[in-house]
Amino acid sequence: MFNNKNILITGGTGSFGKKYTEIILSKYKPNKIIIYSRDELKQYEMAQEFNNECMRYFIGDVRDGARLKEAMHEVDFVIHAAALKHVPVAEYNPMECIKTNIDGAQNVIEAALACNVDKVIALSTDKAANPINLYGATKLASDKLFIAANNMVGKRRTRFSVVRYGNVTGSRGSVIPFFKKLIDNGATELPITDEKMTRFFITLEDGVNFVLKDFERMYGGEIFIPKIPSMYITELAKAMAPNLPHKIIGIRPGEKLHEIMCPADDSHLTLEFDDHFVIKPTIQFANMSDFSVNRLGEKGIPVEQGFEYNSGNNTEWLTHEELLEMAKEYL
Repeated sequence: MFNNKNILITGGTGSFGKKYTEIILSKYKPNKIIIYSRDELKQYEMAQEFNNECMRYFIGDVRDGARLKEAMHEVDFVIHAAALKHVPVAEYNPMECIKTNIDGAQNVIEAALACNVDKVIALSTDKAANPINLYGATKLASDKLFIAANNMVGKRRTRFSVVRYGNVTGSRGSVIPFFKKLIDNGATELPITDEKMTRFFITLEDGVNFVLKDFERMYGGEIFIPKIPSMYITELAKAMAPNLPHKIIGIRPGEKLHEIMCPADDSHLTLEFDDHFVIKPTIQFANMSDFSVNRLGEKGIPVEQGFEYNSGNNTEWLTHEELLEMAKEYL
């Protein structure tokens, strides 16, 4: 579906954008892959690694709607990965987070509509489900903007959906590289916020492939959530450093005991498929009412009232060996 197509990735110099570019180039023959981001050094470095003829590098910020419209000219597919994601930084600089994550989302929507883009997928986060910090609240607002945008399309072909998933194994700022740095620096103990804390884990490659599949599945208006395994943070620490003791330091501001991806409050909107969930839109679309069978013919069934998919009640759990295999390139 991506052969001879033009694809734009906002925040494209990040870990997702680079892995997405790698996979697209290995599996398809796109006409253009446009990397849209504001960091010239990261663009320069990425261009050394990905210098294929189809690659284009655009300096630009999602806060700049006019620049986005220039970049999206004749684009078929957009992945919106740009965001301010650091929880404490967002708490300390709330308006900056709002300008990028909310105003930037609206700019992406308006540019996609103006340029008659075919499909847009916005990347979300578990923190958008029942948010307790500003970052999560801005991503919830972003999700709502992208879903509601499907009622603005009129006769245009453009459709918008959202993909939500948890921790990417080895991503910047996540627990695995944090623990690794401590271990490499000779730590005598590993800090644990709470013995009961759990997290979802997904590899970057699995996350990219899930997004690629969702471009094929989507009608527009869905929030797609993959079924992925969980692990106790204490078990992760044991897997990485079996002989180091743990020090309980308490849950940090804005942190949850368990990650939530399908909130109980959305159970009346949630459909379960073989390998993923879909949260249907809360609003009615003029052109779409049934999401139980997607464009690939996969069938979903409604979950029970009050169902919640969180990392603590998951049915799939990582062993030490599986975690180490997932994270081997970062260890």
